[in-house]
Amino acid sequence: MDRTAQLTARRAERDIAYDPPPVADSLHIRAARVLEANWTGTSTVPSRGLYPHQWSWDSAFIAIGLRHLSPLRAQTELETLLDAQWGDGRIPHIVFNPSVPLDAYFPSPDFWRSSTAGRAAGAPRTVQTSGIVQPPVHALAAWLVHRADPGLSRARGFLTRMYPRLAAWHRYLLHRRDLGGGGLASVVHPWEQGMDNSPCWDAPLARISPAPARSFRRADLDHGAAEDRPTDLDYGRYVRLATEYRDGGYADGCGDFAVEDPAFNALLIASEHALAEIARELGATGTARHARAERLTAALIERMWDPAEGMFFCRDVRGAGLIPERSVSGLIPLLLPTLPPDIAATLVRTAHGPHFGLGDTTRLAPSYDLLGEAFDPHRYWRGPAWFNTNWLLERGLRTHGERERADALRTAVLDLAAGSDFAEYVDPYTGEACGATGFGWTAALALDLLHDEPARDEPPWDAPARDPHDTTKFAVNELKGGDRG
Repeated sequence: MDRTAQLTARRAERDIAYDPPPVADSLHIRAARVLEANWTGTSTVPSRGLYPHQWSWDSAFIAIGLRHLSPLRAQTELETLLDAQWGDGRIPHIVFNPSVPLDAYFPSPDFWRSSTAGRAAGAPRTVQTSGIVQPPVHALAAWLVHRADPGLSRARGFLTRMYPRLAAWHRYLLHRRDLGGGGLASVVHPWEQGMDNSPCWDAPLARISPAPARSFRRADLDHGAAEDRPTDLDYGRYVRLATEYRDGGYADGCGDFAVEDPAFNALLIASEHALAEIARELGATGTARHARAERLTAALIERMWDPAEGMFFCRDVRGAGLIPERSVSGLIPLLLPTLPPDIAATLVRTAHGPHFGLGDTTRLAPSYDLLGEAFDPHRYWRGPAWFNTNWLLERGLRTHGERERADALRTAVLDLAAGSDFAEYVDPYTGEACGATGFGWTAALALDLLHDEPARDEPPWDAPARDPHDTTKFAVNELKGGDRG
């Protein structure tokens, strides 16, 4: 029986040495139950109702949390996702479960037509996927999953199989998606960046004629309040962009929407650093990848940093340059270890200043400027606080020596995850749950913050591999025991 299932089936007793000892309703056990309930046998859905398939960056974050319960499941999560990788290297943002009815989610597989419309780009024939991508957290996730149990990882050849796929993924982004010519990756649809209806997209989307409302049916409104979700006008534009991309054979560089986003590129850079560590684990030096990550960091600063405003801004490749909207995306580069100290210090001040209020008016950083005209504390990415972005900020604060602030954010994430029943996102002022509850990455990232706190003072690409036989903290080796049978 898998150890995750054991944890959720009964109260753990002396066979697991926890600190503190677990109780039936402990945060650890509750988070494990969410991941068990969302597990399909080969991957984890973000939410059974609202998101019934496998999502790309969700799976990366979920694997980061699963590694503390079951390194084998965490490896399987990433392997399942990358089994759907396209020939051109892209990792699709959705891998569809054929047992889920078509009307359970829109756009469904019959909209994307990946195996036919994506044939020239090398879409797989045996699995249906979407044709767009999501932020490249995957190499970072793979490296963290490996470190959770290096012995199991080496025995299964996990990194040996992952490395060429991840390298192809990065090549796709750095070559096919360098639409601005500055060396950074562009997104060609708001869904690719992950912050779907951020005010950052309002100006670029205004150029897009929406698809007729009668041409699609929104399944998301069956599971979420309309006032919390993107508007029908936004959705019509999303559908138009996706339709044109599909009808163009998923070829890059032809559409009217192309934006360089700081969070997307910061995650690509962080994953380049992680890929360098994976290369070193496999016997190479990794030097070239670290150097590439540093070049990309310099390009990120050159193209998106605004010293007067103290943060990074999206760049509209098809429009007039920087988009003057303050999004949490512009804080995520704090994650990068080679960010100049003055820029890192400025980002910390911005995060804790009036526009985001972190540690003052808000416990978690909101997704959008508290003082912005478009701010809405409940509407998806236009103001609510999300757990994955705050997990990234916590790592960034710790990477740059802001231990007290990182500790405060860690505590806030854990408190609000517990108090909201692992909500998809929360009101940044009140912590009120919004969207789905029992959300996969919220549970997974809460688990990650519960584990290995001392090791979190080092960047993930430099931190030493943990001894899998160390039983002093949460008995990680005991949790792994059920994976090997």
